[in-house]
Amino acid sequence: MWKEKLGNALIDIAKYFITGVFVTSLVKDLEDVRWLIYLLSLAVAALLFIIGIRLTNNNKDK
Repeated sequence: MWKEKLGNALIDIAKYFITGVFVTSLVKDLEDVRWLIYLLSLAVAALLFIIGIRLTNNNKDK
């Protein structure tokens, strides 16, 4: 039960992380580091999303 809730929280954090980075880039000019910030934020969000999906996965076949 706690794994599923933690998984859902990590998925939500991944969504908020991506949203925050893109909103910040619209408000403030990030100049030359824009692509680095996009790449790092995408990597962190993808990692959080994958961990969240793994924790919420309920395999009844085990």
